[in-house]
Parts: sequence; C-alpha cells; structure tokens
Amino acid sequence: MSESLHTVTTLPTERRPGCPFDPPAELTEARRHGPISRYTHPGGKPGWLITGYDLVRSVLADPRFSSRKELLNVVDFEIPPAPPGEFLLMDEPQHSRYRKPLVGKFTARRMRLLTERIEQITTDCLDAMEKAGPPTDLVTAFAKPIPTIIICELLGVPYEDRDSFQEQIDKFMNGETSDEDLMAAYTATQDYLAQLVAAKRANPTDDVLSELTDSDLSDEELQGISLILLAAGFDTTANMLSLGTFALLQNPEQLAALRADPALIDRAVEELLRYLSVAKSFMRTALVDVEVGGQTVEAGTTVVLSYNTANRDPERFTDPHVLDLGRQDGANLAFGHGIHLCLGQQLARIEMRVALSALLDRFPTLRLAVPAEEVGLRPETADIYGVKNLPVTWDK
Repeated sequence: MSESLHTVTTLPTERRPGCPFDPPAELTEARRHGPISRYTHPGGKPGWLITGYDLVRSVLADPRFSSRKELLNVVDFEIPPAPPGEFLLMDEPQHSRYRKPLVGKFTARRMRLLTERIEQITTDCLDAMEKAGPPTDLVTAFAKPIPTIIICELLGVPYEDRDSFQEQIDKFMNGETSDEDLMAAYTATQDYLAQLVAAKRANPTDDVLSELTDSDLSDEELQGISLILLAAGFDTTANMLSLGTFALLQNPEQLAALRADPALIDRAVEELLRYLSVAKSFMRTALVDVEVGGQTVEAGTTVVLSYNTANRDPERFTDPHVLDLGRQDGANLAFGHGIHLCLGQQLARIEMRVALSALLDRFPTLRLAVPAEEVGLRPETADIYGVKNLPVTWDK
C-alpha cells in the first residue's frame, strides 16, 4: 500500500467495459492506495473519499458525522433541509421521531409473516412469464413487479395506482431523467401521496400508512415517510433481483452450486448484496474536527462513503472481487450501519430469497438472450446501480 495520500479529483461516471459488477476502476485504485483519499466535490468544495470497510463502518456509527441534508458542503449555494418525514437525511432527535413508529412494523418476525404473500406474487409473475414464453425482459416481468406490489400493499397504495406510481419513482432513481421531468415526477408523487394520506385518515385500512395516521405525525410528515419507504422498498430490491440474476448467469459455477444445494440461498443473498452493493455511496458531514484513518476531517467537511469498495475491501474479505456463494467471512455494509441501518433489510432479504429460488427452480435453463455486453446498465449517476433491462430466455 502506498504511503502517500491519494487524491481523487472526480468520481467516475462509468464502469469498465465488460465489468458490470465491479466498482469503477478509479474507486478500486483509490482503495489500493489506502482507505481514505482526498476528494474534490463536483461543486469545487474539498472533501474526502472513504473506501475502506472499517473506516466506512466507523463513520456511519459516529455521531460526530451528520446526515443532515442542509449541512452537505458540496456546492457553493445553500442546500435546504430535508422535507418533513424524509428521515434518511436527518440526525437525532428528528430521525428517531420518524423512524421509531416504523421499527415495530418492519421486524424480522413481521416480515417473515409476509413470506407466503411474497411467494404468491412471485408465482404469479413466473406464471405470466411462462405463459408468454421466451424471451422476456426480466426487469419488467419479474424484478420490478415483486417489490413494487409488496411495498404498495404494505403502505396501502391501491392496486390500480401501482403502475403509474412505479413509473414516477423510477424517474427519480434512474439517473437519466432531465431536471424538468424530475421535478414533474416529484410534484406528481407528492400530490398523489397527499391524497393517499387524506384517504387513509378518512378511511383507515389494514396497512402501515393507516396505522401511522393514529400517531401525532402530520400529513406532510406522513407524505415524506411514505416517499422514503416506497422509493427505497421498490428500487433497491428490484435492482438486486435483476442485477443479482445477471451476476449468477455470468458465474455458472456458482449458479450450479446454488441449483445443487437450494439451502445455500441465504448465503447467496448475503454474497450478492456484498458483491453488487447497488446502493453505492452515501455522504456525511463532520460536525467537529474528526480524525479518520490518520487524517483530520475538518468540521463542515463532507465525506463520501463508498459502500461498493468497502464491500470489496481485501483487508475485510478474502478474494473480494470473486462471487463466492459459500462465503462466510462476515457482515457486509449493503444496508449501511448505525442509526440509519436500512429499516427494510429483512424484507429485502426475504424477497430476494423467495424470488431468486423460485425463478431458478421454475426455469432451470434460464440464460441471457443477448450477449452480456448488450445488457443496458444504469449510469453511475443513478442513486441505485442496476440494469435497465435484462433480456433472458429458456427452453420451453
């Protein structure tokens, strides 16, 4: 490892050709020089890039680093605070005000009770795929519908509204929507959520949002919470299902091992979460001067935490760039760490376990319908990495 402090002038905008699952080469190179590098934000503000597992984990658990949106020191203009309810961009005590009422609704036990429903939704998608016949786009036929239906049912979004809602959320997350269309999608979604919250207050049903209307949260706060849950609950899992399937198809030995031993699915899910790290990075701002990895991060400086390099850290994982479904060398950071540890992590794991197992069981000859290099990838500018489409086929 080099003793000199590495400098990264800009985050990469694309991955190496033929390496859709690996972090961009510039990030891997930065990690090779050490777990922390100097970095200049796109707005010209000085910052730090943290690529090592231990340092990323320590910053996520350190209350001296803030998640508050308005403290992000990355541009020359003032950034407004996060809207009410959008607790991912808040610190304590505001964060707990919104998260605490949700914790009991996303416990591992409660999520396990959803397994039968997830199995039914998955079966319905696979039935439709089989009936239509090959080839198909696995993103639209399988990866998007399963988490969309589940999170919409949890929050009580009416069935007839799901397609349009999914379309609006996708515009937020795909990294390719123009600023004008992005604002239009955001406005349309907020208008819809305002109507949904009002409907739940007037006529509560059996769903999480209706339960929350019995709290002291305002309508605006409930809208913000709903937006966070819907966007996170749909997009991350949808991309893990599609990109995870792509990774398995490109690693036939690992796929064969999973087919030979279906009990391997739990480890397989954890390894795919580590290997792919679709939630690529997050930012934190130092509230005071903090020493990180032997460097002083000055108060007011924003650091970028690279999850995908942390989860490929050779000091934490053996052969980190290898997909190994039998891996047993510990927890990954795919769902974060600390007070912002992903609320829906157990739901995502169950959805992946159920959906991937059923897909591989139903279509034992599943394979790509196009060369791997023709699979459309989301740009690095997308909040969540993944594929735009995944054409697959199978023997009828």
